[in-house]
Amino acid sequence: MEATLTVPKKILARQHEITADYLKAIDKHLDDLLQHRVLDMYEIRDFAGEMHIHPTHLSNTIKLTTGQHPCFFFEQKIMEIAKAMLQENNTSVAEIAGRLTFDPSNFTKFFKRFEGVTPKQYREQWLIKNLDS
Repeated sequence: MEATLTVPKKILARQHEITADYLKAIDKHLDDLLQHRVLDMYEIRDFAGEMHIHPTHLSNTIKLTTGQHPCFFFEQKIMEIAKAMLQENNTSVAEIAGRLTFDPSNFTKFFKRFEGVTPKQYREQWLIKNLDS
């Protein structure tokens, strides 16, 4: 006879609450960063501390509820902000890097890892694409 494990609804609800809280915390932190209310980029342990849970519990819960690691969502949001800033075209890549707490070289590597092109190339491609339309 095989035993099946069922997770109580209360625990499932808490897992989704933690995930939702984490996603809200990312948005709040990045807004605080861009508005100069905080100076340093958070790490997972900082979010966990703010949420009063252990970093491993936060990571495991996010992975369980979404299938992705917590950094996936954080990096995705950073990329959305970086792309929007690059599209404005009045801020240098180095300035954007600084606003997002990167040094320019690491920002370029980070951006290229996700987008496949450097920030400068992304901006040029975006400008060409949007001049034509």
